[in-house]
Amino acid sequence: MTDFSQLPLSPALLQALGVLEYHAMTPVQAASLPPMLAGRDVTAQARTGSGKTAAFGLALLSKIDPSRVAVQSL
Repeated sequence: MTDFSQLPLSPALLQALGVLEYHAMTPVQAASLPPMLAGRDVTAQARTGSGKTAAFGLALLSKIDPSRVAVQSL
């Protein structure tokens, strides 16, 4: 799996990725996003600029329920 569109992300997140011209995942994203989206913990080590923060942020945002007015993540 190398394309963000293959992930179970909301249409809004996929649209935002498209606007940012993020189409292909980096190796660390391809390895870490599927288990994070499945609710598993992941420890990843990769070079600066490899996409670790984007992977973490996408996994976090995918779990946020915008209709729920409460703290959902820290």
